[in-house]
Amino acid sequence: MQRRINPREANRMMQRMGMQVKQVDDVTRVIIESASKRIVIDDPEVAIVTVQGQTVYQVGGGTAREEGPAGASSQEDAKLVASQAGATTEEAAKALQQSGGDLAQAIIILKQKKAS
Repeated sequence: MQRRINPREANRMMQRMGMQVKQVDDVTRVIIESASKRIVIDDPEVAIVTVQGQTVYQVGGGTAREEGPAGASSQEDAKLVASQAGATTEEAAKALQQSGGDLAQAIIILKQKKAS
């Protein structure tokens, strides 16, 4: 039967081996983008591990979801939002960023700005 290692003991052992581990607090989302897809991890636990001069970002826990390609759809989304709200594509892109990619919310944001 293996004994469980106390987190404090584990940190000490890693320091003796030349590893430095720093927890990153208050992380709400991690996004990994590639040419073919986008992985979004909500409420992750993130640690920065430094070993022999190399830095590794360790992401664990949280809920993950995969999305389609990031670049193509966002331009199309910005054009759609711009046409629906009567705004420029730059304004639409900013509104999409504010709304977290929610098209309807981005249109509402732009229409409220025009009304005021």
